[in-house]
Amino acid sequence: MEKLVKRINELAKKAKAEGLTEAEKAEQAVLRREYIAKFRQGMENALSSVYIVDEKGNKKKVEKKKKPFMN
Repeated sequence: MEKLVKRINELAKKAKAEGLTEAEKAEQAVLRREYIAKFRQGMENALSSVYIVDEKGNKKKVEKKKKPFMN
């Protein structure tokens, strides 16, 4: 993950300083999607071990929020 963040930051600095080529822009987009996917997976893993305890002492596992149905 460190290499991923390092490369994303390198591309961001270069984009500000001199701009990116089309290949670098594509690489940046791929790296950002990969970073977000890894971040979300890590967050899901962390939340999978979280419980909410109510006033009565009952433990309830945190569940993934369901997306509302849209027509």
